Amino acid sequence: MALDVEQRWPELFEQLDARQRRAVLNALAASWHEGWVPNREDVENLTDEARGAIDEEEFVRRALAAAERRHPAAASTVA
Repeated sequence: MALDVEQRWPELFEQLDARQRRAVLNALAASWHEGWVPNREDVENLTDEARGAIDEEEFVRRALAAAERRHPAAASTVA
């Protein structure tokens, strides 16, 4: 399986400049190599933060909320 997030959700990458795009793809690739399965919500949150639409605090809030929805027991021990 390839990391094809740009092809799957090109609209999420449209507003990124080359540096932001590279940073997002590197972060996603590192997570993918650790076993993360790409999903639109995670990619959107990371691209939103990279382009300044949300700050780090909001990014963390969204990530924790997503983790809670996906794995309720595990997420509650992180917060």
